[in-house]
Amino acid sequence: MRFISRLRLSHFRNYQSAALDLDARHLVLVGPNGAGKTNLLEAISLLGPDRGLRRAPFEDLAAIGSDGAWAVAATIENDDGPTDIGTGGTPGEGGRRVRINGANARTVEEMSDYLRLLWLTPSMDGLFTGPASDRRRFLDRLVTVLIPGHSSSVSDFEKSMRQRNKLLDDDGDPRWLSAIEAQMAEHAAAMHFARADSLLHLQALIEESLDDGSFPAARLALTPLFEDAHEPASSTALETDLKARWAESRRQDRAAGRTLLGPHRVDFEVVHAQKGMPAALGSTGEQKALLVGLILAHARLVGRMTGIVPFLLLDEIAAHLDPARREALFTALDGLGTQCFMTGTDPMLFEALGKRAQVISVRDGRLS
Repeated sequence: MRFISRLRLSHFRNYQSAALDLDARHLVLVGPNGAGKTNLLEAISLLGPDRGLRRAPFEDLAAIGSDGAWAVAATIENDDGPTDIGTGGTPGEGGRRVRINGANARTVEEMSDYLRLLWLTPSMDGLFTGPASDRRRFLDRLVTVLIPGHSSSVSDFEKSMRQRNKLLDDDGDPRWLSAIEAQMAEHAAAMHFARADSLLHLQALIEESLDDGSFPAARLALTPLFEDAHEPASSTALETDLKARWAESRRQDRAAGRTLLGPHRVDFEVVHAQKGMPAALGSTGEQKALLVGLILAHARLVGRMTGIVPFLLLDEIAAHLDPARREALFTALDGLGTQCFMTGTDPMLFEALGKRAQVISVRDGRLS
């Protein structure tokens, strides 16, 4: 079983310095609001290729009163032995560094060779009723855990799209627009097919466990890329189609001040499978349970397809679950065969875990 055996923080958020030595059990962090529980989960989340569970700018992560530098380091235990992974930022660098076993990593995606990460936070409780952009970001996070390069496709597409929008606004050279639209189309096709393929595999796994009543199952879909519902079958065909449509829509997009068509406009649709009801129409409790079930299913999928079961970071996970659902959650977490990190203000909510978890008290950035 893969687990984090050592975690070190330096000048990160409200931690001037923090150290945890762990075993393979789950970790529960308990303490009052504002103590630093979520900050510690955020630190762990930065051991993945994207911007972490808060998506905060790296320059905002340093502790108040420090020189602006911060660092997070962990030792990952697996069957091949320990691996040391560290990441951190220094003022003026404009990004972050990653080191693996003491050597500089060429890309942040290299961390995914050693660990994967999934998380749930209270801010996700309104995912099904909030804007489509939140659901796309959630979906892209799921896809990135499975396909680490997906986050680069998304960021490259968004960068190219901003360049196109500016050129349109400046009434730029059509040849430059065509070149940028070709770049956009390449990134867009990679995005779209990574999303579609990931959902296909995730839906198939969910179908296998429809009779498991612990958490509701989901039916998942992407809304069509185009209003005419035309869906090219290959990446090359989609690139060609997108380039043609963007060239035709330049006047409308210039008037709108944005690109009106593309993978940045689709929605991620989730339906409660047992009830045949859109997730947005469910009760708050049903939506929470559906989201938990979706994360658990994706963790199983990632483990099956990559051989690396993700670590789960579950912020305030037990507060809105009834005792039966909490017990079902803890049983499901054990069944994943991975280490889970959970937070809460009330230690009583985690009593059912017993000795399956280490419990750490957090107060004012101090761990005990």
